[in-house]
Amino acid sequence: MPTIKGFSKLSKEAKIEWIVSNYLENDPEAVDFLKSYWHEDKAVQKLHDEFIENTISNFYLPFGVAPNFLIDGKKYCVPMAIEESSVVAAAAKAANFWLERGGFHTEVIDMVKIGHVHFIWEGKDKSKLFQFFDTLKPLLFEGTNHITRNMQQRGGGILDIQLVDKTDKEPGYFQIMSKFDTCDSMGANFINSVLEEFSKILRDEIEKTDILEASERQVQVVMCILSNYTPECIVRAEVRAPVSLMNEGDSISGEEFVEKFCRAVRIAEIEPYRATTHNKGIMNGIDSIVIATGNDFRAVEACAHTYASRNGQYSSLTHAEVKDGMFRFWLDIPLALGTVGGLTNLHPMVKFAYKMLGNPGASELMRITAVVGLAQNFSALRSLVTSGIQKGHMKMHLLNILNQLEATEEEKVKIVDHFKDNVVSYSATVEIFCKIRGIEVPSAVTKSK
Repeated sequence: MPTIKGFSKLSKEAKIEWIVSNYLENDPEAVDFLKSYWHEDKAVQKLHDEFIENTISNFYLPFGVAPNFLIDGKKYCVPMAIEESSVVAAAAKAANFWLERGGFHTEVIDMVKIGHVHFIWEGKDKSKLFQFFDTLKPLLFEGTNHITRNMQQRGGGILDIQLVDKTDKEPGYFQIMSKFDTCDSMGANFINSVLEEFSKILRDEIEKTDILEASERQVQVVMCILSNYTPECIVRAEVRAPVSLMNEGDSISGEEFVEKFCRAVRIAEIEPYRATTHNKGIMNGIDSIVIATGNDFRAVEACAHTYASRNGQYSSLTHAEVKDGMFRFWLDIPLALGTVGGLTNLHPMVKFAYKMLGNPGASELMRITAVVGLAQNFSALRSLVTSGIQKGHMKMHLLNILNQLEATEEEKVKIVDHFKDNVVSYSATVEIFCKIRGIEVPSAVTKSK
């Protein structure tokens, strides 16, 4: 295939023409297909085009809602953007379950974010570097006041600055570690700007200090960057109810249910293979609201999984216990979220999501998001220890299979009705579909049975 230079400078139409001619064999339907996903409002489409570079079309995700979330006494209808079929249904089911048992309870434990100036100093007496840092620290605060002033007026800013010795891990490696409160913004640009200013002040001041020898008055700044690991930006979400209220209809008593449920959580606490899938289910819920509210789900994911490994082994993010006849299930998770800046003020669907949530600040959004993660995990574990995960999941997946088969609405009704009392599988769906249509079942399906 040919190499192209200056691709980003081409018009959108020219980009598409080049892709179609070089990678899609001049398929005449490809251009129409891409354009069919463009927004009919040119202003909205222009906005989407400018979110990233080299945009040629839009990629749609379903935007669903899970109603009846009672969180700290307030009801929410939660927006969720995700493609996995059973996630929204599971969240809504958990919301309804706990609506009748007091709802969800939350606490934002802290909202501290962290960034580092990573640098190399090859002097011999580290105590002198720490002595120098004592004189540098107030200058770092003062020298970045022009950047932090507005954040300070909103109640945030730099909380602390420390010199960290990492020379046991890498020769000459030190950090200026700073803690921040960025209020309702995620704060990445703010933090990185402060850190880069720190590095300039460090280089300037170390050159003229008398504390160090002339040969030691230089540093090599490696990089200045915030960390997406925010173990002090923590929110807790929990549910609690008398064991007697945790029964699953007539099929299982509350005592038996919570015994099985707590055991399932303990297995996720001690077994990394199970913990990975367990936490993935939590992130199904969390990611869906993070995406719907225009936040960075990759950062949230990375942070959550690092936090799950903080004690030296990957483990469950949720925990459960029974004490004095009360069942308690909770989630502690770091969530660095923002409600101002980025896509929050640009993307029309994101703005709609915030409006539906009542325009929460960052703290409230952390609470809501953690609750959705807890709800998702509750529904998954509830299914696993009772009916099994596949029953509900495959019922939701059934419509995806039928859409792949291009079933008519009438055929869908008949097939869905058939599976009310039968186990859903791909082969079983194809078989009943072919029977209704009066066509031969493909040999690949019959061989797989």
